[in-house]
Amino acid sequence: MNQPSFFSQITLSQLESHLWEAANILRGPVDASDFKTYIFPLLFFKRISDVYDEERATAVAEYGLDFPENHRFQIPDGAHWQDIRAVTQNIGIALQNAFRQIETANQDQLYHIFGDAQWSNKHRLSDALLTDLIEHFSALPLSNRAVEPDVLGQAYEYLIKKFADATNKKAGEFYTPRSIVQLMMDILDPQPGETIYDPACGTGGMLLAAINHVRQQGGRIETLLGNLYGQEKNLTTSSIARINLFLHGVEDFNIVRGDTLRHPAFHSGDQLQQFDIVIANPPFSLEQWGLEVWEKDRYQRNFAGLPSNKNGDFAWVQHMIKSMRPGHGRMAVVLPHGVLFRMGKEGEIRKKILQMNLLDAVIGLGPNLFYGTGLAACILIFSRQNHHPDQVLMIDAAGLYQSGRNQNTLEPEHAQQILSWVQAYEDVVGHAKVVSLAEIAANDWNLNIPRYVEPIIEEETITVAEALSNLKTALTEAYATEDRLQQLLTNAGLMPAGEME
Repeated sequence: MNQPSFFSQITLSQLESHLWEAANILRGPVDASDFKTYIFPLLFFKRISDVYDEERATAVAEYGLDFPENHRFQIPDGAHWQDIRAVTQNIGIALQNAFRQIETANQDQLYHIFGDAQWSNKHRLSDALLTDLIEHFSALPLSNRAVEPDVLGQAYEYLIKKFADATNKKAGEFYTPRSIVQLMMDILDPQPGETIYDPACGTGGMLLAAINHVRQQGGRIETLLGNLYGQEKNLTTSSIARINLFLHGVEDFNIVRGDTLRHPAFHSGDQLQQFDIVIANPPFSLEQWGLEVWEKDRYQRNFAGLPSNKNGDFAWVQHMIKSMRPGHGRMAVVLPHGVLFRMGKEGEIRKKILQMNLLDAVIGLGPNLFYGTGLAACILIFSRQNHHPDQVLMIDAAGLYQSGRNQNTLEPEHAQQILSWVQAYEDVVGHAKVVSLAEIAANDWNLNIPRYVEPIIEEETITVAEALSNLKTALTEAYATEDRLQQLLTNAGLMPAGEME
């Protein structure tokens, strides 16, 4: 690929291609599921080093001197990209030390941002491999002048999806298909100045979707800065989420590593912090999710009951409901279809939640849309300002998807169709049904969509003329078949000529 000069603008396609080639350098010694552990920290390291140089050049040109306050992030002496590029032995150790120094120098913003990869493991990352990787990154300038934040952010999202495609079974732990994220955000419709919270934030895609939604609606995205909150249990994934927002040019956010169900990060004393928008795709049917904590939960998240320790789906639902702001809080959560109809403890919890009159809509999605599972999932929409009391909109969107070789996709036109059904909130034959709570109660609080939305059965209808034409064709074919059979029997000497007539 032709490398651009230092001050030329890098295109998105150039950047995407270059980043994917960086991943290919790791192929072999490093499993595809671990690419993200190494590529994303290096990308961020290169970006902040190039921006640091750019800021220094600007300061010297304008003031003749460079001061720490001229820089977005501080890079200590010996911890710059070029310092590591000059190292020829024990490169992994040098990288690890540089990362820790940068994190320490920027404690408020970059604590643990580089994750916990074992850079010093020479069986996996030899000096020769790291040299190739660093030189590959060095070939592309990543300063603000060379790459705008939006372009870099899009390339980063591209790489996240590529890693998800390459590691399908594990990808569900950190990535939700963006068309589904966009649908959920369009339904919730965040407004400028509102707070957004994702308790299982993965790589931060839902928080970014909130920014994009406000921007597309003509709102000022600056009003969301400081209002984005997320928690993610996995250290590497939470680091990727923070890098994701930084590379998109978002600096003021709150993403915390931690176990949401056991140790929620956002609270004041015994009261969970509450938000305007609560959105998540939590791990499906999580086992050993924290029942021991919830038996005496200080935040009273067990208000509708205690789920089994073998399935935490309704623990996530109750945590998220508790996190919705009174008055106008809205919530969307992706869950397996089982939450709609499983009985026992889950049935009792579902009944109590339905009786709270918060559930606004249930959307049944098609199969194999999510990484790591071929099963169909559903989206539950809740609202504190339920405009349709004592009713739930049931939507069957199981047929809306584009078949793929390994993964089906929800295309933009599919998402738009679902959104229109939600916004109309009315019956659509074969697709949507407004159901009363009384009817749901009569069905033992079962939300299984086929109970309420009857599929359209296509019946073939033909005109009389078409029927006569078909009959004539069938008779002609029958006579022709009879003639052929007679000829065969005659030729075989089994029947005198003309006997079948």
